[in-house]
Amino acid sequence: MQRPLAGLTRGNLVTELTAGVTLLAIAIPLNIGYAQIAGLPPTAGLYALIVPTIVYALVVSSRQLVASPDAAAAALVASSIGGLAAAGSADYATLALAQAIICGVMFVLLAVFKLGFLANFLSKPILVGFVGGLALDIMVSQIAKMLGVSIDSGKDFVGKVGDLVGGFTTLNGWSVLISAASVAVLLLGRRFLRSVPWALIVLIVTTVVVVIAGLDAQGVHVLGAVPSGPPVLTWPMIDWTMWLALVPSAIALTLVTTAEGLLVSRSYAEKHGYPFRANRDLLAFGAANIAAGAQGSFSVGSSTSRTAAMDQAGSRTQLPSLVLAAGTLLLLLFGTALLADIPSPAIGAIVGVAIIPLLGIRDFIGLWQKDRFEFVIGAVCFLVTLLIGSIPGILVAFVLALINLAKRASNPAIDVLESSGDPGESLLEDAPAGTVTAPGVIVIRLAAPLFFANGAVFSSAVKEAIRSAGPHTVDHLVVDMEAVTDVDITGAESFESLKEWLTTQSVSLAFSRVRPNTLHRLTALGLLDDEQVYATNRAAITHLSPSATEPSAAGTSNSEGDGR
Repeated sequence: MQRPLAGLTRGNLVTELTAGVTLLAIAIPLNIGYAQIAGLPPTAGLYALIVPTIVYALVVSSRQLVASPDAAAAALVASSIGGLAAAGSADYATLALAQAIICGVMFVLLAVFKLGFLANFLSKPILVGFVGGLALDIMVSQIAKMLGVSIDSGKDFVGKVGDLVGGFTTLNGWSVLISAASVAVLLLGRRFLRSVPWALIVLIVTTVVVVIAGLDAQGVHVLGAVPSGPPVLTWPMIDWTMWLALVPSAIALTLVTTAEGLLVSRSYAEKHGYPFRANRDLLAFGAANIAAGAQGSFSVGSSTSRTAAMDQAGSRTQLPSLVLAAGTLLLLLFGTALLADIPSPAIGAIVGVAIIPLLGIRDFIGLWQKDRFEFVIGAVCFLVTLLIGSIPGILVAFVLALINLAKRASNPAIDVLESSGDPGESLLEDAPAGTVTAPGVIVIRLAAPLFFANGAVFSSAVKEAIRSAGPHTVDHLVVDMEAVTDVDITGAESFESLKEWLTTQSVSLAFSRVRPNTLHRLTALGLLDDEQVYATNRAAITHLSPSATEPSAAGTSNSEGDGR
């Protein structure tokens, strides 16, 4: 079992602690804003940074993913609970707690039933498109902050863009100046002195400037007063019918967090070469959400922007999250007055710069150059996530993954093998008609599981190979099963039809190199009756065609490889 704070050493301790201070400066104002989007008091956003953050950091396998309420989750909370209670009321806050607990239970169930493999099911184009769509949606909100324009962050992407464009006439010159200076410092600092916590410096300097120059009176938005006090353990007391009413929205929140969290976690694990355990991460999300619901917060997900900021700060462990929790608790106890004058334009600049890499511009260019179909998959996922929403984006992502999988699986490599029995010595597409592995014998290898997408393709390829060899030329068919790891019902039915056809052609059927699990599956599906099973292709050829003492004359030629 992975130890907590994996990756932490004496050599990176200072970097991790510094990153934690930067995370504290970024997360506190953002969480206050997300709580406001969700229709909850600012303290609900701050409470999420204490107990849920600690629990998540100590359980999760990811060394970098930052857990916290995010814009998408906040918008979902507002839209789902808004129809059940008035925003800002005690009942509304209680429903938000219950919703978080339901999400937590769902995450735990996903982990227990080991459904984290769903993250591996999504390909890189889908990952790039989904995360890119989320990042661009977040970027619009940050641009609005940078310009001093008020928009409804709970709207969809088109609505937010409309608010932004319509608000250009109200942009604040001081806000633009603060944002431009902040972006310049962040970009130049990242290029020349990456080890310096430029985000923290930007927040401190801009806050001092706002206070000294009185820029809040000139229209620069600041956070304002935040109530003080620590979180209190609680439990939502609501009727069971309300619990049931919250289930659909909790499912939506769980799907959003699962897709975004596991995809982002996986991408950083691949980037930096450390293990990624999806089911462990799901368990961590479950524990964090239950903790959130039990201490006055709301649904906790993954923060794409803050994770990116920590990556740029050089963090490679969960220590910054613990620093964040400790700092937030101290702030709630003694220092909420310090938050009042932090300028929103500076926050927008920090988050905006951090999420630029997540837009995936270089990745999309690479996909376009390498594989147009993969590019289309990424682009569709990007547009659906951006224009329709996270939940449709998730559904489309899974559908696209199925289409991509079926497309590739429906045209597997189907090779007639050389008489040596070596699967590397296959007879490729340009082989002359009539090629056989050995006199009277054809050994065909299917390089994929046999299932609904390729069952008919495989049967057609086998029939074509036997027909092209000529009448009464093939007496025995050997199916090399080394790469066949599974067989489904549809694939079995196609194979049963193939067996009947072989009988009409007086061609016997045998198998070679069958995996134990596949052998059991063949028997269970009724595909293995009295057919012979050989340990190797060479053994099959030797037994079925004793005259085959030398490799086939076809040598390096090729067959109807893919059934065409």
